[in-house]
Amino acid sequence: MAHKRKKIAVIGAGFVGSTTAHWAAQKELGDVVVLDVNEGAAIGKALDLAQASAIEMFDTNIKGTNKYEDIADSDVVIITAGMPRKPGMSRDELVGINAKIVKDVCEGVKKHAPNSYVIVVCNPMDVMAVYAKQILGFPRERVIGMGGCLDSARFRTFIAEELGVSVKDVNGIVIGNHGDAMMPLVRHANVSGIPLTELLPADKIAAIVARTKQAGAEIGGHLKTGSAYYAPSRGAVEMAEAILKDQKRVLPVAVELTGEFGVNEGLMVGVLATVGGKGIEKVHKFELNPAEQEEFKKSVDAVRTLVSALKTVQ
Repeated sequence: MAHKRKKIAVIGAGFVGSTTAHWAAQKELGDVVVLDVNEGAAIGKALDLAQASAIEMFDTNIKGTNKYEDIADSDVVIITAGMPRKPGMSRDELVGINAKIVKDVCEGVKKHAPNSYVIVVCNPMDVMAVYAKQILGFPRERVIGMGGCLDSARFRTFIAEELGVSVKDVNGIVIGNHGDAMMPLVRHANVSGIPLTELLPADKIAAIVARTKQAGAEIGGHLKTGSAYYAPSRGAVEMAEAILKDQKRVLPVAVELTGEFGVNEGLMVGVLATVGGKGIEKVHKFELNPAEQEEFKKSVDAVRTLVSALKTVQ
């Protein structure tokens, strides 16, 4: 019997989608299908990426399409389709535009890849993940929001830069929402086990936390016409790899909370979870001190506010 390769569907062939396909193909995680309403963009980028395989030496079949039938039997679906937030656009306005896109995408996924694990990347990520889960009707372990992996990568990058150390030795996680109320866990950040609080003064740490929260806006400000895509796409592929290889990674991801941290109304908020072959295999509960509890509550409130904005546009 022929061995069946894993299959990854990337929805959206913009910068985030095409870079997601690039990371996944290069890592040989499985065959990649890039789907976009603009079929030409999907086919062109898939062809270009396929031709890089002869130099980089990866064996991955890459296909561009605008037909949902082509994502049939995908193991993992990564949703990047959607408008980026333009300067001056409120998150609420973005909710209305992207909700329509996510609805169409999820109906296609539900029909053609009903057993897939779905990773939501498009913004505003937390509320789009909530909406995707509603449309898909999948269990909570199979719909995951990508925010924490990206925000944590930014947090670790800034710590490494400030200390002049390898990013490989920096541990730092960000939970909460993927927005201004995100929550870098300073108390748990360390470099090879040495607490960050022993390595940097409070004002330097506060500056890193503030920069982490605004990292996306900082990049957008420089780019002027777009938003970040290398690190967001890599965060999504980190999650996909954990699922496809059953790695049991403990990652900061947005998952529907069912009572953990006192949240149980169907909101998806970034927490630490074991991500493996069954998707979200366990949500890790740990003690938050009173200041952290207060901060986490703000994160949850931010998600709740966006979800109520979603209800008005539906």
